[in-house]
Amino acid sequence: MAQLRLLVQRRKAVRNIRKITRTMELIATARFKKALDRATMAEAYTRKIAEIAADLTKTGGDVSHPLLAVRPVKRSLLLVISSNRGLCGGYNGGILREATIRTRQMNSENIPIEMELSGKRAIAFYRYQGIRVAQNFTHFEDKPSFAEVEVIADRYIQMYTEGKIDRVEVAYTKFLNAARQQAVVETLLPLSGVAEDISRHKSAAGSDNTSYEFIPSAGEILDEIVPAAFKARLFKCFLDAAVSEQIARRVAMKAATENAADLIKALSQKYNRARQANITKEISELIAGAEALK
Repeated sequence: MAQLRLLVQRRKAVRNIRKITRTMELIATARFKKALDRATMAEAYTRKIAEIAADLTKTGGDVSHPLLAVRPVKRSLLLVISSNRGLCGGYNGGILREATIRTRQMNSENIPIEMELSGKRAIAFYRYQGIRVAQNFTHFEDKPSFAEVEVIADRYIQMYTEGKIDRVEVAYTKFLNAARQQAVVETLLPLSGVAEDISRHKSAAGSDNTSYEFIPSAGEILDEIVPAAFKARLFKCFLDAAVSEQIARRVAMKAATENAADLIKALSQKYNRARQANITKEISELIAGAEALK
């Protein structure tokens, strides 16, 4: 009987866990849909403003912008975007692995690197590693706002134009589609690399014949477009991270719910076998007792 009670208690506990994981799966699904809509809407804007910046850089003559200037890297900044909560499978592990590889590369090249972290999981990881970080952010959830990201972007722009840093990189999970997300480290500053990639893509597509007439001057337009393009790219990184986190959590909770269901089935079978064995034993004892009274 003690074994039966233990099986009943364990099955009840697993059923309660299944209710929790199922609820978290449904919540992650709802949040994923909202985050996906925001990321999809931002994708078109981010891509178009980057194309405009690339075209202006190519056709604007001798004009340039400080954020486009490529210089020897004497100091780099790495922003790591992780989640505040766990229960999302290998989401954080992939980001931290890519960030660790990148920091080791910088250390091997003797390039000082300044670390900034978004998310409690990255903060806890680097605290455990004993690595000093410059800034921590924990207020970015599944709905990052542009105003919050713009504060960080303005500081990066100021640091880059003043020469305090020579490169800005972001480690995050890039959203490719609903079935594929990839942990990457992308360079956001200088923006010249992005402009070159877009120009090559448009040339290969045969759509690189656009001509521009600048009113006001190309320099004044670049002063507005280039910072806006950088802010949009940084904001898109946070949006991609939010979508990817909810996808990872939904997949992890779905797998946990299915595993709980399998465990409940196995425990039920074990309980039924033990109960049947007890009933058979009791019947055998009754028959033996009846035979003894004859």
